Amino acid sequence: MTKRIRAKYKVDRRMGENIWGRPKSPVNKREYGPGEHGQRRRSKMTDFGIQLRAKQKLKAYYGNITEKQFKSIYKEAERMRGDTSENLIGLLERRLDAVVYRSKFVPTVFSARQFVNHGHVTVNGRRVNIPSFRCKIGDVVQVKEKSRDITMVVEALQSPERDVPDYVDADHGKMTTKLTRIPVFSDVPYPVMMEPNLVIEFYSR
Repeated sequence: MTKRIRAKYKVDRRMGENIWGRPKSPVNKREYGPGEHGQRRRSKMTDFGIQLRAKQKLKAYYGNITEKQFKSIYKEAERMRGDTSENLIGLLERRLDAVVYRSKFVPTVFSARQFVNHGHVTVNGRRVNIPSFRCKIGDVVQVKEKSRDITMVVEALQSPERDVPDYVDADHGKMTTKLTRIPVFSDVPYPVMMEPNLVIEFYSR
């Protein structure tokens, strides 16, 4: 289980946005912050505060990534050629748990992490239970046969909530998927506006 599994909606309340686009999010009913004074906390944020929020929102979206892990991904994106913010998104979307989630094998990014952790998927025929494992273009990710009847898998496949993005080639009949290309920021179907450029500014200070 991820450490944030019971607190993810608190993140929504704190950010004032339905980060994962879930119908049960409390933000759908109460757009103000948590606590007794939540409705009076809308003070103007500083530039640092805006950048920090953008970083916290993007980090939270991908589940239980620690600050140390997230900063490490940023540093790697910075070393790569091209636009650092695009590189950052590309690296995040190549995580195995993100590929499993995008393929609609599970309902949430949190369940994707748990699903991978419990050894329900293989990569190119080999069992991989590390959610942060980085997929390469063409890697074949498959749900194990004995895991295909798990309730959350069946419900995720039948859910009309979201579609599989075009940079992922998912075959729900064979329960396989692969990354066909590294997505750019505009390809990723975030339910809310993400600002990776502000994340880069935050770490560049």
